Amino acid sequence: MAATVLLSGCLVFSGLFVHGAEGTDGPESALIDMEDGEYAIEVELTGGTGKTTVTSPAGLTVLDGHAYARIEWSSSHYDYMVVDGQKYLPISEEGYSTFEIPITVFNEPMEVIADTTAMSMPHEITYQLTFHLEGVMSKNETPQAAAQKVVYMVFVIILVCMIVSYANKRKRMRKR
Repeated sequence: MAATVLLSGCLVFSGLFVHGAEGTDGPESALIDMEDGEYAIEVELTGGTGKTTVTSPAGLTVLDGHAYARIEWSSSHYDYMVVDGQKYLPISEEGYSTFEIPITVFNEPMEVIADTTAMSMPHEITYQLTFHLEGVMSKNETPQAAAQKVVYMVFVIILVCMIVSYANKRKRMRKR
């Protein structure tokens, strides 16, 4: 269990306290019958203006049978999210706005509010996130993980080609 908390790096418990949450009396996260650990889950975003998206699959952390999602927006202009009246702050100041929030329900729309600063004045926008339980996968099965493996393989192939080329060049130099 301690390793899971350490691995997630962003979930800190004091009761049910999620990193970035203001206060400790937040919404109860949904229970999920999975081992503690890091997974990925398909998520669908509806509502708002339709100009923004969230990364899917999203990160899923299971801790003591409770489910938490890592939501990454397609914009860096979200400064907080609200889930069931509880305010959550971004987990990083760099890149796209990313939040860790409790998943309160699976396979049904879960209403959230996200505050955007992209307009002339900050605006709270209501969205619905639907977390598809049948879309849970190992963190290693995500398209992002597959792309990362391809990049590593390309580097290995380039390295092997460089070594072979160097060896051939040295062999030619010895023959002279």
